[in-house]
Amino acid sequence: MNRTPAFVKLVEVGPRDGLQNEKSLVPASVKVGLIERLQTAGLKHLEVTSFVSPKWVPQMADNTEVMSALTRRPDVVYSVLTPNWQGFEAALKTKPNEIVVFGSASEAFSQKNINCNVADSMARFAPVVQAALAEGIRVRGVISCCVGCPYEGDIAPERVAWVAQAMKNMGVQHLGIADTIGVGTPLKIQRAMGAALTHFALADVSGHFHDTYGQALSNTLAALEMGIQQFDTAVGGLGGCPYAKGATGNVATEDVVYLLHGMGIDTGVNLEALIDAGAYIAAHLNRPTGSRVARALLAKREH
Repeated sequence: MNRTPAFVKLVEVGPRDGLQNEKSLVPASVKVGLIERLQTAGLKHLEVTSFVSPKWVPQMADNTEVMSALTRRPDVVYSVLTPNWQGFEAALKTKPNEIVVFGSASEAFSQKNINCNVADSMARFAPVVQAALAEGIRVRGVISCCVGCPYEGDIAPERVAWVAQAMKNMGVQHLGIADTIGVGTPLKIQRAMGAALTHFALADVSGHFHDTYGQALSNTLAALEMGIQQFDTAVGGLGGCPYAKGATGNVATEDVVYLLHGMGIDTGVNLEALIDAGAYIAAHLNRPTGSRVARALLAKREH
């Protein structure tokens, strides 16, 4: 456990990754209300929205409206997903601090998700990455399906290493390792992380785990033991993947904060305020929070 970091940075992806697949449209005002509450809880890195075609992701059609309505804080990083040049051009007008580009370690998933193979997707991202860096905007890359794919099954660490190298070569500054369908277990996660670490420094690799099989916290702990100090999480366990059948939400921010604080690891996050943020969006979506920690602590509040 000696490599476990003293501080862990959480990237809150609930407003973007968490809400993008909701069937009913969430008003921009509610999204902004969620983001404001997450900021108040102490989260310093927020994935706000996605600049994709509204035909494919109708939930994110209000991207410019949401970015414009935010009360920005100077110490908070506001990230947006930009899958192509058109998305980047639209995003640029809203002045994000960081853009996010997604590649896949699985050829089949890449075809289903963005209608091209992995090599072509890298070629498509390269000019976006270069343009963002020229504008002084940070670039984070995420590799999906790093341990398993709904179409191909297990994914070899060598595939992760190949995509990681391609992203490093084009100028990506930070790399997220995503278990998109939540099939990973600790050793598989450590192997995928190890593949990424052959091309990126320890401080520049993060974990993005889904809880489909109940392994997300175990996988977080396995990554922590390697010294990984940044993770994507979603308040209330929001989210899923439209191209990954049966994939449940991201690991809940509340559950990860509880784990980290219980280990004496600082996050800068106020758990009670975070639970309030999760309760706010759960009430709007008219369903219980997906966070076990939030459910337990909300029940305690009632007594």
